[in-house]
Amino acid sequence: MAEYKFVTIWKLDAPIERVYEAIRDTQNWPQWWKNIERVEVLKRGDSHGIGETNRFTFRTELPYKLTFDLQVTRNEPPTRIEGNATGELEGLGRWTLAREGDLTVVNYLWHVRPTQWWMNLLAPIASPFFVWNHDAVMKNGGAALARLLNVNLVHHENFQLDPRASVAPTQPNGNLSAK
Repeated sequence: MAEYKFVTIWKLDAPIERVYEAIRDTQNWPQWWKNIERVEVLKRGDSHGIGETNRFTFRTELPYKLTFDLQVTRNEPPTRIEGNATGELEGLGRWTLAREGDLTVVNYLWHVRPTQWWMNLLAPIASPFFVWNHDAVMKNGGAALARLLNVNLVHHENFQLDPRASVAPTQPNGNLSAK
């Protein structure tokens, strides 16, 4: 089975609380992020959002859609949201936010395995396209978030980590370190 570990970094000139609230409010993502077709609430979480489960349908830049459920397992406003994905993608998603001067640094780790037979079958030759597709979706998301907040996206970066490498907890500045 194919496995991917993506990291996206956005730097926005916005207060961390505003950025966190926009990311946390997943039901509104389809209003501002063109790649999100639908977000359905499957289960409400506790008073801290733990256990909340949403079904996401992403329209990718390539001609396919991905649908998966994401259950919130950790929520520490305004610096961290983490969840487990099941469905057409399985794995971990982690948003980590930190202040860097006047900027908010958003660091998104997406460590997933596709479960669709065709994605796994094509992975040996199509992985570069899947990586490009993820990068395009996340670039669109960063630009759209900046427009929503009426701020500048000062920096955007995507990279891939070795899926077998463990990831240490994020540093105070929001940077990940691979072990």
